[in-house]
Amino acid sequence: MKTALIDDKKPAHFDKHIIGNILLDVAPLDEVQEEPMLIGVRNEAGEIYRLIGATKLNSYMNAVEELFDLGLADELENTEEPKEGCDAIFSEA
Repeated sequence: MKTALIDDKKPAHFDKHIIGNILLDVAPLDEVQEEPMLIGVRNEAGEIYRLIGATKLNSYMNAVEELFDLGLADELENTEEPKEGCDAIFSEA
């Protein structure tokens, strides 16, 4: 899985836990956006500051599970529709 920070967006205070708990390769943002499944992470200001891209459903599900384990909530959990280009968007509940 690949990840990138979005320029000019402040990382959330819990960002180091995401990096510590999920095996991610840092990549350029445009490369991450090419992945078939995207997870966005919101900061305290409500902005998506990090994208996580997964090639395989298995990897995507593992990342989603880890983010839930960190106590984050997926605002798209009960919908099939992508939002802001993401299949899941996590933030503090």
